[in-house]
Amino acid sequence: MAWRQLLLTSFMLLLREGAAVSVGLRQVAGQEAQEGEYREIFMQESDALNFLKKRSKRSPRFQDEVNVENRQKLRADELRREYHEERRNESENFVEEQNKEQEERSRKAIEQWRQWHYDSLYPSYLYNRHHI
Repeated sequence: MAWRQLLLTSFMLLLREGAAVSVGLRQVAGQEAQEGEYREIFMQESDALNFLKKRSKRSPRFQDEVNVENRQKLRADELRREYHEERRNESENFVEEQNKEQEERSRKAIEQWRQWHYDSLYPSYLYNRHHI
């Protein structure tokens, strides 16, 4: 908890210095400094106030924020669904090709075996015998 307080106080000090610098550089401690140097370091007072006006963690969210978050979630779900569907289709196509190749090899092997063992009886006796 102490680190949050330290961080908040240091942040507030930076914002106060930034507001003082944005109001008038020559008014702060009477030092002559170039405005360009401080503009790169500190933000404008209006930007600092807008930063502090953002809602806190406990305040309710605006409907626009809820809508944007829901759109982002739906888009992410849609992309995830498309990705998994594409992967599933690729794997199914791969399995289908493998099965076709295996069936082709089996068919060729069976055809070669039939040609080798062909005994001029068509259809072959081995394939037509009945088991009694």
